[in-house]
Amino acid sequence: MDLLKNEKSRAYLAWMIICVVWGTTYLAIRIGVNGMPPFLFAGSRWIIAGPVFYAILRLKGFKPPPKNELKNIAIVGISLLGFANGLVVVAEQWMPSGLTALLITTLPFWIVGIESLLPKGPKLNVKILTGVILGFTGVTIIFGGNIEELLKTDNLSGIAALLSAVIFWSLGTIYSKYNKIGTHPLMSASVQMIIAGIFQLGLSFILGEKFYFGSGLNSILAISYLIIFGSILGFGSYTYAISHLPVSFVSTYAYINPIIALFLGWLFLNEELNIQIFIAAAVIFLGVTLVKQGSGKVR
Repeated sequence: MDLLKNEKSRAYLAWMIICVVWGTTYLAIRIGVNGMPPFLFAGSRWIIAGPVFYAILRLKGFKPPPKNELKNIAIVGISLLGFANGLVVVAEQWMPSGLTALLITTLPFWIVGIESLLPKGPKLNVKILTGVILGFTGVTIIFGGNIEELLKTDNLSGIAALLSAVIFWSLGTIYSKYNKIGTHPLMSASVQMIIAGIFQLGLSFILGEKFYFGSGLNSILAISYLIIFGSILGFGSYTYAISHLPVSFVSTYAYINPIIALFLGWLFLNEELNIQIFIAAAVIFLGVTLVKQGSGKVR
């Protein structure tokens, strides 16, 4: 019983780390992607963080994953990090960091919506449908007055990349829920990082990304921060949290991340922060709350 209690306590601490740390990573990504091409930047982060994290865990006595679990670990890692995280980096070439974080709050809509298609998934009801409508109303409030800007190629590319990222993250999260992995969550996270790093660097090569390092010290600081805090601490905490707490609860980190990201983007990058964005955020958060209540998984 004490062991279970300690695991729960550590899981809630991990969730708190996700809430705070991942809110700061949007700023670091926005700064870093100005100095390197997106998949090279993202892949470099994971290919460094993964082996370092793996080595630390092995020194502490953690066992590597058995061969029969590598497929599930790879699928989750490529979904969450390879595609979802990589596409967030792609999106932030054009999208403000705070706005990116705010739009990712729609994640619970996608998780519940996709999961509802599964035989044992939550069924759609009035609360869920109302929440989805409110959520996308909030998104409309953000872009409603800037349709012409929205239709520009770069902006459309950023939104498409971000939408794809949310879908891949939802798929990876749901897959991990229904395909439990016996490997310790932290060891699983380290292997996912390694796989994602190889995958993203492979994509970088296939896409013909050319190496450049345009932001000097800022790029070095950004990628260093993402390796230590966003990757090792943040993703390790996320993997640990979803293995011990309900996915619906863990995903509430999306409420807090944008508040931090919006403030930091305004403070350091002079990103726009106005009453329209605050109203949109409130509407989206209300929609997310209704979706969670309607899913019957709020605990």
